[in-house]
Amino acid sequence: MNLNLDWSFFSWDLYTNFVAKGLMFSLMLTVIATLGGILFGTLLALMRLSGKKWLDLPATIYVNGMRSIPLVMVILWFFLLMPMIIGKPIGAETSAIITFVAFEAAYFSEIMRAGIQSIPRGQVFAGQALGMTYGQNMRLVVLPQAFRNMLPVLLTQTIILFQDTSLVYAIGAYDMLKGFEIAGKNYGRPIESYLAAAMTYFVICFALSWLVKRLHKKIAIIR
Repeated sequence: MNLNLDWSFFSWDLYTNFVAKGLMFSLMLTVIATLGGILFGTLLALMRLSGKKWLDLPATIYVNGMRSIPLVMVILWFFLLMPMIIGKPIGAETSAIITFVAFEAAYFSEIMRAGIQSIPRGQVFAGQALGMTYGQNMRLVVLPQAFRNMLPVLLTQTIILFQDTSLVYAIGAYDMLKGFEIAGKNYGRPIESYLAAAMTYFVICFALSWLVKRLHKKIAIIR
């Protein structure tokens, strides 16, 4: 099978003229969704571990509900329905940021909950014996250790998040995949554009996965 690929399409101009803008948005979305997801995910995890039903129940419903719905559906629902509710349109980029933070919080919540539960109960009891409140115990004793234990998993989830940013293509946001798609249309080379996109995603994610693996080994040595 002869695909008759135009190898001149794979040039530096492709990335500078079309992809760079989308790549910057994809990276920005990944960073914001990671930080926001970890923040709200930690709050959800603490709510689920609080032992108080009025905190545990809504957090459980939120986490299980979000994890049961495809991300692309959440993106489309928010982008299409929210303007009808508030009475004014929301930009694709803003919709993507809000949706990703809300969605990823459910996944980071489960990671943080597992990390908190991995801390020996003896350390919690020791903090209580020193007169620490629940909040102080979590902030000073449990969470720092949980973050260190879960760091490789958090970074792995971030890599998956970066791959998922390509789904904002569904609402017209200018991400990295959108840049490749526009270049393919302009030059009449859709096969080359998607091939270049796949190669770029592979290189970035493979490099990040390698770094996470190295970090995991260093953390294991410290332990």
